[in-house]
Amino acid sequence: MFFFFLTSGLFLGWALGANDAANVFGSAVGSKMIRFRQAAIIASIFVILGAVLQGSGGAESLGKLGSIDAIGGAFTVSLAAGITVFWMTKYNLPVSSTQAIVGAIIGWNFFTSSSTDPQSLVKIVTTWVAGPILGGVFAILIYKLVKYILIKSKTHLLTQDAITKYALIAVGAFGSYSLGANNIGNVVGVFVPSAPKIELDFGIFVLDGTQILFFIGGLAIALGIITYSKRVIMTVGNSLMKLTSETAFVVVFSHSLVLFIFSSQSLSDFFVFIGLPPIPLVPVSSSQVIVGSILGISLLKGGRNVDYSVLGKIAAGWVATPVLAGLISFISLFFLSNVFNVKVTQIPTENIVKEQIQITQPEINLPISTLNQPIVNTTDLQAERIDLIQITLIVSLIALILVAIYLLWINRNLRIQLKNTDYNDQILKYNEQQAVLEYELKITNNQNARLEAAVKTKKKAQKKLALDIIQKTEVLAQLKTEIDEIKKKPENEIKYSDLNNIKTLIVEQLNIEKERKSLNNYIQELNINFYQNLSTKYPELSEKEKRLCALLRLNLSSKEIASILGISFKSVEINRYRIRKKMSLKKDEKLHHIINKL
Repeated sequence: MFFFFLTSGLFLGWALGANDAANVFGSAVGSKMIRFRQAAIIASIFVILGAVLQGSGGAESLGKLGSIDAIGGAFTVSLAAGITVFWMTKYNLPVSSTQAIVGAIIGWNFFTSSSTDPQSLVKIVTTWVAGPILGGVFAILIYKLVKYILIKSKTHLLTQDAITKYALIAVGAFGSYSLGANNIGNVVGVFVPSAPKIELDFGIFVLDGTQILFFIGGLAIALGIITYSKRVIMTVGNSLMKLTSETAFVVVFSHSLVLFIFSSQSLSDFFVFIGLPPIPLVPVSSSQVIVGSILGISLLKGGRNVDYSVLGKIAAGWVATPVLAGLISFISLFFLSNVFNVKVTQIPTENIVKEQIQITQPEINLPISTLNQPIVNTTDLQAERIDLIQITLIVSLIALILVAIYLLWINRNLRIQLKNTDYNDQILKYNEQQAVLEYELKITNNQNARLEAAVKTKKKAQKKLALDIIQKTEVLAQLKTEIDEIKKKPENEIKYSDLNNIKTLIVEQLNIEKERKSLNNYIQELNINFYQNLSTKYPELSEKEKRLCALLRLNLSSKEIASILGISFKSVEINRYRIRKKMSLKKDEKLHHIINKL
């Protein structure tokens, strides 16, 4: 039955691991120096070591706060704290498991009419204030020291990043050890009085019943880290304040120091040895310390980088946690005790009633004649006590409903805010992308316009050159014809040699080979893609036939093409026929249309 009832403590340990792992590695993972999987493995190993080797101090303080002497009561208290922490974790709020277990224990004290040790309560509550302050002070001092070392060492940035990564792993391991040592009391501290008296001898070391209990609780914390801590890690690592790798190291280190100080028996004994007051060995709120450390860095930088809306939600979770845990504990104890008849305390009901009578009954000097009369009706007192419990239950239910409504309202506003933020970010990103695309489109259109203008200019020059060649060819042919006519006249009328010289001069002046060469260069320059497509689709065409196809794209007639190429009209027609045959064109397909599609 002990291990069955222990399941609630294991559930609390799982919830603590899911929530408080963010305090150890949230900053490192948030700054993207360490991967979540790597952080989860390191945290799991060292949290178990801390729980087994140094977890007794905090558990003893919780035992003084409320000595839960029945396993049923320990089960209920631990379950109430676990439900509270899990609920807060579901809303991504890094709450304090210390506050949850303290609230649940006080709920048990209230239900069983047990007294709450005020000294232990004051010590624990004081750490809720001192922990964040110490975390902030340590963070400021360590941050200044780190900055001083970095400035003096003048380390290269790549080397500095590598050192920072290993430093984050080291302080994360130290923080996990301190978390296990300081907070294992929250997980299984209420079960220590009921722990079985057994020992496990491993040869090198021996574990007693309490250490075995701490080991099992450490495993539960590790399981919570591995399975469910990523959401809260991203809240602490990214939402509250954007952290660099250096500030992440400072925050984790300062947090780990505070947890270690409040769980170290050796350090407390050393303080006593040098004449100082002992350090109270109490479970410290890990979440409060990490937030205090982050705020310390922020205050050092002027307080501009903190998201105070997130901070407000975290603070609201801290206020609601002990109240909610206490209410759940009280209500659960009432149902287990009265509905399921589970024994939640070793204190007999009669003794509780008598204690209440002794506490509440004032000292009255009665006449001797009334001493034989009954002073108190026990049945009436029990009825009054039941009425008081019912009234308390109703008030507790109302308070619980109000707290639930408040938390649901916070969650609704948070979701709306996140939704609006995501929507605005998407709109902003879309507008930025649209602006970039419009700018690129404008540049592309301008480039295309310039290219089209250049192509048009070259085409005009190409066509002009072709027309010039045609015109010169026609002039040359006409001059040749006229000279031939003159040659037919009698010699006494003209001088043949003079006419022959004129003919030679005209041919030299009207030499069109240079223009033909320039035209051919224009054609090749403007039709690079055309030639490639033509060669790919019709590889059997010769170079002359390709040149003829390029001229056909200029909408030139066969006669004009013949003049440009210096061949006869019939040769052009024959070449056009050969091209159609190589392209396998039908009779109704026009060669000009096919060429323009390439």
